[in-house]
Amino acid sequence: MGALSKILASTTLTAALMLGAGCGATDTPPGPLGRHFDDMYIAQIPLAQKQAVVDSQQAWSIAKMENAKAEADVNDSTTQLTVSQNGLRTLHIGVETAITQKQSAQKSADTNKINTATKDLNVAENLEKAGRAHVQYLQAYRDYLRVYWRFTQENMYWQEARFEVAKSSLAQRSNIAPQNIKYEWFPGQEQERGKRTASAKTRADASRANVSKSRDNWLAMQKAADTANGHPSNLADPMAPPVAPTPPVGTPTPAAPAAPAPAQ
Repeated sequence: MGALSKILASTTLTAALMLGAGCGATDTPPGPLGRHFDDMYIAQIPLAQKQAVVDSQQAWSIAKMENAKAEADVNDSTTQLTVSQNGLRTLHIGVETAITQKQSAQKSADTNKINTATKDLNVAENLEKAGRAHVQYLQAYRDYLRVYWRFTQENMYWQEARFEVAKSSLAQRSNIAPQNIKYEWFPGQEQERGKRTASAKTRADASRANVSKSRDNWLAMQKAADTANGHPSNLADPMAPPVAPTPPVGTPTPAAPAAPAPAQ
């Protein structure tokens, strides 16, 4: 089991290095906005003049929900990874068992037993290789989700900053001048948060491209292992294309569109 422990330890170390590279070793998570424009200052302005405020508030609400979803996805991916790591341990035991059976067959000098044991060992080794690739894929996927979650955090605060701009701009246009408030605060805050969000999006896109390569590697190895094993495996593939829903029995097939009439 020592070899397997080294495999899992190496995978964990690789993940830590990738995560550090993805978010930046000295990069710090986003914090709350430093400037807010109190809603009370625009409370008396007619709703008809607040469309930009309403739209930006809605965008902020959506960004908060996207951030919550991204966090939940990270937690779910951790569970998937743990299941895959446990499966890899089982596959490694299968290899050790196949080795023992082959050694026993060789002692028997029975050619049929030796051939069968050799084939079983080859299948077990291929399944373990595919299982290792699956762990690496899910590890890379979780790393990507962490980077993407960081992007949703940045975007959440950016959308909030845009909301603050919308409120303050409306107040300024309405000649409202609250004490101790400087209107130039809010555009600068929004621009700074926008730059952070764009940078986080670039990192997330690069991380996703890395996951796609890892997935392709696993799919190739899994296909070869399943072919040798004689039946497909049913392992988690979080980046698989969504399956189209099957129409209910008896649903008529849509008719083909009629051909256009020839030009006169």
